[in-house]
Amino acid sequence: MNKKFLLLALSGMLSFSAMAQTIEDNNLYVEPSNRTPEPFLFSVSTLTPDDHSWSVNYSSSYGKRSEELFGYDGVGQQFALKGYLGHRFTLNVNAALGFQANQNVVSSQQVEIIRDVIGGKKVSGLRLGIGLGLQRDFSSVTSALSRITASWEASRWNIGGNVLLGKAFSSNRDKIDILTSLGVQYQLLGSLYGGVEAVGEDLEGLWDPEEAEGGAKILVGPSLNLVPSASRFSFSLSGGPVMFASRSNETNPAAIRELPSQAGLMVRARIVFNLSGS
Repeated sequence: MNKKFLLLALSGMLSFSAMAQTIEDNNLYVEPSNRTPEPFLFSVSTLTPDDHSWSVNYSSSYGKRSEELFGYDGVGQQFALKGYLGHRFTLNVNAALGFQANQNVVSSQQVEIIRDVIGGKKVSGLRLGIGLGLQRDFSSVTSALSRITASWEASRWNIGGNVLLGKAFSSNRDKIDILTSLGVQYQLLGSLYGGVEAVGEDLEGLWDPEEAEGGAKILVGPSLNLVPSASRFSFSLSGGPVMFASRSNETNPAAIRELPSQAGLMVRARIVFNLSGS
């Protein structure tokens, strides 16, 4: 497993180097910007009229102590499209891929529309948003989603967090799933931001001993965000130890989850490309 982890890390470094070379060769640059459409790995942020209107991103995560390297709780692959619809509305669409040993590749889909009800007309200051959405997981179970987003941005600070509620339309799932996240970043040097992110998943397990996804889990770890000047690309990296706050004997491997089903180290990385210019 350690060799596989090293190979994965090496592959990521080579991909980063190749992409940097591609940026230079193709001159994919726009006017300077110190913002990225998605600064945090575990929180969804809203867009404003001052942001790039549309972006796509690819993220990958790895849970070190997962049973299989390629599994729902092993390496995760996700593609997302994000756009500003006007009138303080943000659209977020993503699709994830799941791999299981000796089985076909399966996918999940999610779509959300979020509106800022406080702020949202400019980047700086406080923003508070409320959103609704639908999710289809790896076993084709559909869930209704409701998300609350909060953020505060200043010249060198970026703070954001979410509360996500999900209701799966299946008899063997929880009555409601609860996920919370919080991230804080500070401009360390030039276009490099650093801070910390925390996420709590399946928090209903704190009071429900029959929680259907193994129990409540938390992660707290460092967060880095690189936004190269005048580049359409931005890069984020976060991770840390995954710990159980409660335990349950029930599991649903096909359910979409941010954290692995086992305690251990998790690392997540994201590459964002702005489709629109300045």
